[in-house]
Amino acid sequence: MAEPTSSNPAFARNPIFNGKAAATQTPTISAEGLQELYNSPAATPAQTDRMSYDDVIVKTVGMFVVLLVGAAAGFLTNFPAPTPLGIGLMIVGIVGGLVLGIVNAVKREPSVPLILLYAGLEGLAVGALSGFFEARWSGIVLQAVLATFAVFGVTLALFASGKVRASKRATKVFLIAIVGYAVFSLINFVLMITGAVPNAFGLRGVEIFGIPLGLVIGVFAVILAAYSLVLDFDAIQRGVKSGAPRKYGWSAAFGLVVTLVWLYLELLRIIAIFRN
Repeated sequence: MAEPTSSNPAFARNPIFNGKAAATQTPTISAEGLQELYNSPAATPAQTDRMSYDDVIVKTVGMFVVLLVGAAAGFLTNFPAPTPLGIGLMIVGIVGGLVLGIVNAVKREPSVPLILLYAGLEGLAVGALSGFFEARWSGIVLQAVLATFAVFGVTLALFASGKVRASKRATKVFLIAIVGYAVFSLINFVLMITGAVPNAFGLRGVEIFGIPLGLVIGVFAVILAAYSLVLDFDAIQRGVKSGAPRKYGWSAAFGLVVTLVWLYLELLRIIAIFRN
């Protein structure tokens, strides 16, 4: 059975992470050479220039530092009240982050400058949007951040313990669901900017039996994001086990940051709808 692959394009298009990398041939070695290798100390992933979990963690943290710097700049321009500068930075961050996100996702070889620039622009967008929400609902950013860490921590713990694993069937369902969610989000965005739906959250603000549709859709989206994390962890695990070159740790970090930003924005919106 084929291995499930991550829907995150940072992993799915790269044979290093999707399990399609060509197998390496094992070189022949003499008995004397084998004994010499046995007696020598084990080389670390850094010495062999191979990707490791620690390396992915370091690169992910580095991306988050850049993202937080951009987020701080964007946040301060929209808090305690939205400003034209803040709105402008948010638009620049959204457009720039989207363009660089696509560029980094389709590149087979990771580009560190482009990945870090993406993190900075995405930070501007997320920070400006967070400032806008915080100005209206005090404390909402902290709630969304804590919820994001909680979902990430629980998902990582379940994956590490082996209780949650990606499967081919679940991944197929996930891909269908995420396409449906993307279509809904696009339609809702069009309805919002055209004023067809007067609610600030568009169709998400419509109540069904007294419950905002956005809460139901939001929980669904968080589940999708959590499973996307499982696929990302699985792709990283395959990359480490296959001895992927160390540079691909940047691709892994990029993929994780993309999913975590998505998860944070979904939780931020859920809490806003709940508190509205």
